[in-house]
Amino acid sequence: MSKPEISKSIQTGSFKTNYHDSGEGYPLILVHGSGPGVSAWANWRLVMPELAKKRRVLALDYVGFGYTEKPAGVKYGMEVWVQQTVDFMDALGIKQADFVGNSFGGALALGMAVLYPDRVRKVVLMGSMGVKFPITDGLSKVWGYQPSFENMRTLLNLFVDNKAVATDELAEIRYQASIEPGFQEAFGSMFPQPMQNSVDAMAKYEDRFGELKQEFLIVHGREDQVIPLENAYKLIKAIDKADLHVFGHCGHWTQIEKAFEFATLVNQFLG
Repeated sequence: MSKPEISKSIQTGSFKTNYHDSGEGYPLILVHGSGPGVSAWANWRLVMPELAKKRRVLALDYVGFGYTEKPAGVKYGMEVWVQQTVDFMDALGIKQADFVGNSFGGALALGMAVLYPDRVRKVVLMGSMGVKFPITDGLSKVWGYQPSFENMRTLLNLFVDNKAVATDELAEIRYQASIEPGFQEAFGSMFPQPMQNSVDAMAKYEDRFGELKQEFLIVHGREDQVIPLENAYKLIKAIDKADLHVFGHCGHWTQIEKAFEFATLVNQFLG
């Protein structure tokens, strides 16, 4: 049976990256979050068709997640993921792109904007990391996940405000993804105790946000239990060209709970 999560493959440095490529026009790179069983497809499947009506949409599985190769001995961290992004763009001949970063992916998009400003045009940050904050109970549960259907069910309820979205079917899909060969081994090694160190490591470029010249749209769910809403306010104070949109009755999964509204907002911002 073919998996919708698995699409195209391209060499990025020492490993092959699994990615989705739809639409045509100016490129938009979607950067997924860091939950268990995550993949580009799981994260972005609801908004990709809408975004691809106006541009070329690329969504990749970052190394350690999804169906990208997991090379032995890789040390997971921001440097590896930023380099993978650059290698991915180079492999496809993309000089510059827009970015949408979800949670962990927001920190990664910020890293790209700071380190490779000429390669980043506009950025959407959604429930973003990238600034220092005391780790939430929600994020501790996400990163400390041990595979079981019940644990995945608990996490889904954390991710959304509208509990109707967190169906048993979705929990089963995400649980099955989390127990694919090699998935939990990679995930389990990624955010070791004390997890606060990983939060701080993702904020390593925070003191350089004043240098950012790109336009940013910051999006957050008011009821987010994983990444605090305060992050959005810290980001809008630190970044010169930034707008903020807060969705009421919305948790951490803006792109799932508010898929159409989110895609409309992104289309409007990217122009």
